[in-house]
Amino acid sequence: MKRIRYYFLVALLAACNDGDLLIETIDFDSIKNVQSCDSPINTTSTVFFKINSAEALILTLPSGTLKNEVDTLISTVPNQSQLTYRLFSEAVTNAYFCSAVPVTSPTVLDDIKAEAGEIIITTTTTDSITYSHKIELSGISFVTASDTRITDLRINDFGTLTTKTE
Repeated sequence: MKRIRYYFLVALLAACNDGDLLIETIDFDSIKNVQSCDSPINTTSTVFFKINSAEALILTLPSGTLKNEVDTLISTVPNQSQLTYRLFSEAVTNAYFCSAVPVTSPTVLDDIKAEAGEIIITTTTTDSITYSHKIELSGISFVTASDTRITDLRINDFGTLTTKTE
């Protein structure tokens, strides 16, 4: 009987969670609105984000990446571009990213930087003034602080940005 209690206690302790957040899925494909603090978005813009309630996906491109030229460009993560997944304590708005004075709420619960992947930017035009930049993510790999790889990524289509020649 003592052995049964011992094994039960060991099994119970082994099954306890230490309270770490488990992020199983990063899903931003249903969020179509790509935001930036620059208004209007232009070829010097470098930071773009998508917000999904208390989550944000933040893309930082090197300066000069967006060009008003028809082309396809590939930027590697993390060497050239950075992609960050951020989990907040409550719903976040663009004011969190764009305030001149840093906001204190909501707080960041987890901040995970992509360790590998590619950003593919396909630029097209319908006239000589307006350019459409479709941003796709390929092979993105996030690894948490507890060394857990997030494998269920639903973020292939980051979105489309529009710029105009000046």
